[in-house]
Amino acid sequence: MKKALTIAGSDSCGGAGIQADIKTMTMNGVYAMSAVTALTAQNTTGVTGILEASPDFLKKQLDAVFEDIFPDAVKIGMVSSSGLIEVIADSLEKYEARNIVVDPVMVATSGARLIENEAVEVLKNKLLPLATVITPNIPEAEILADMSIKDEADMEQAARTLFERYGCAALVKGGHSINDANDVLFSSESEDAVWFKGERINNPNTHGTGCTLSSAIASNLAKGYNLARSVENAKAYLSGALEAMLDLGKGSGPLAHNYALPEEFKREA
Repeated sequence: MKKALTIAGSDSCGGAGIQADIKTMTMNGVYAMSAVTALTAQNTTGVTGILEASPDFLKKQLDAVFEDIFPDAVKIGMVSSSGLIEVIADSLEKYEARNIVVDPVMVATSGARLIENEAVEVLKNKLLPLATVITPNIPEAEILADMSIKDEADMEQAARTLFERYGCAALVKGGHSINDANDVLFSSESEDAVWFKGERINNPNTHGTGCTLSSAIASNLAKGYNLARSVENAKAYLSGALEAMLDLGKGSGPLAHNYALPEEFKREA
């Protein structure tokens, strides 16, 4: 069985973070492992507290995984401080990790900032160049590409800029009033940008969609699919999860993860 590792923070309501990653990886037919960067007190309406793991303890978690059950893919989510980012980057290089998906989580859907200002530069300089693909949303892509994104042409330019600047593929995710749910990928697999069309689904339960998409991409890379097919499969999985319309409570409940994944997505390439 193929294996995937998530390096991220936990989400006490279960809709995002490592909880979403583990659910997604399991549904996509790979064995899920985790290294926790932080505990959070949060729900779909906001983050009320963050308790970071120490860099030393995060290193111990990563050593424990890589030295026993080597992952076929690695997904990296919320990492809020420079010390943790440096530990992750050092471990990825030490163990020659492959199929690395970085979701550069900077701001929660609720608006809470999840990364220290000084950590952004360490993220840019040490972690992003190790990635196979990064999956920023519009606000994150604006920070990483140092540009304003107002339309789909800007999205394409941002993806190209990220690819050229950090040496990794870049999937810039749409939404944020630019388009329905169309994402653009720039990578070495193609000479030009590749668009992945998606229909906006009228579901208020969108907490954790970024975590789910990046974890699904990592799962598909672990199974041997190329990057474009991995993104295509991941978007299909996410759309199915949103269409399931699971409502767990009052307000905006967390994203549904009980979608029955088509069998062709579960099989290895």
